[in-house]
Amino acid sequence: MKINELRQKTKDELGSMLLELAREQFNLRMQKGTGQLSKPDQVKKVRRDIARIHTVLNEMASA
Repeated sequence: MKINELRQKTKDELGSMLLELAREQFNLRMQKGTGQLSKPDQVKKVRRDIARIHTVLNEMASA
């Protein structure tokens, strides 16, 4: 997910994406804990996507 794509979305769309990614992050953590995680790099990607969304939301709030 690129930052330019995120900047074109509304706050509501970003909020729903954030909720979805938080759920995915939780599921990945559970899979990691039980040893069922097949792609360990997904944890890092999801964490960074969440950070990107927070960055865009903060930019919108300050602008």
